Amino acid sequence: MAVISTAPLRRRLRPGAGDQDKAGPVTYAVLAIAAVVSLFPLYWTFVAASNTGERVAQSPPPMLPSGELWTNITTAWNQADMGKALLNSTVVAGCVSLSTVLFSTLAGFAFAKLRFRGRNALLTLVVATMTIPPQLSVIPLYRIITDLNWGNQLKAVILPSLVAAFGVFFMRQFLLEALPLELIEAARVDGAHSLRIIWHVVLPIARPAMAVLGMLVFVQSWNDFFWPFVVLTQQNPTVQVALSSIGGGSGHDINQAVIMTGALVGTLPLLLIFAVLGKHIVGGITAGAVKS
Repeated sequence: MAVISTAPLRRRLRPGAGDQDKAGPVTYAVLAIAAVVSLFPLYWTFVAASNTGERVAQSPPPMLPSGELWTNITTAWNQADMGKALLNSTVVAGCVSLSTVLFSTLAGFAFAKLRFRGRNALLTLVVATMTIPPQLSVIPLYRIITDLNWGNQLKAVILPSLVAAFGVFFMRQFLLEALPLELIEAARVDGAHSLRIIWHVVLPIARPAMAVLGMLVFVQSWNDFFWPFVVLTQQNPTVQVALSSIGGGSGHDINQAVIMTGALVGTLPLLLIFAVLGKHIVGGITAGAVKS
């Protein structure tokens, strides 16, 4: 019986080989500093929202929470229709996120794996639109909205944002590496048509990137102020439009505590969504990064 030497194998499998590098004290110190710096604005918003406007305006400002949070929430809620604003922002951000993820995934798949005339030129044109400042399109877009009698309606905010050039480019780059062309050809050999390939092949592979894109688009749409402020009023606002009417006054009459309270209320849904879906998004990114 032939004897197989295991010495080379033992040399390759040294103790600790393949284990993850362990973080040292410096790594934990850097991460702790980064966490404190990142969380401090949110903490300060909570502190300001729980104090009175006079106390926040003092120098130095307070650094510990107080007991005025509920009073400030009531004041902010009465100064602006925050309930309707939260609902409107949820509808707008949800619709924009779903449509952007869907259309960007389809377009990204076409640019990444399909062969058609003018593909590179069209992709260059799509990417080039990202260099155009959005402020340049406000006047013609506003005229279109006015001609359609969509003023002060949510669809005036939703429809111009149904797809984004960044999303198309993002999904194209992901599918270019993550989706093997052989998999598509095998599905076609099995008789699958294009819609079935997209549903059973493309979408499962693209799920990690779709989750990341959806989160980015949702946050961007939720925080968008300029265009909703142009086409909406305080009778039908989004969160950011509603915040512009909170803490009214001029000069020293502005109540910074109420403004911070409104900002805190408008930020809580984003924190809740990330708390619920953040683990799945990060897990999806990690799964999508593993290559066989």
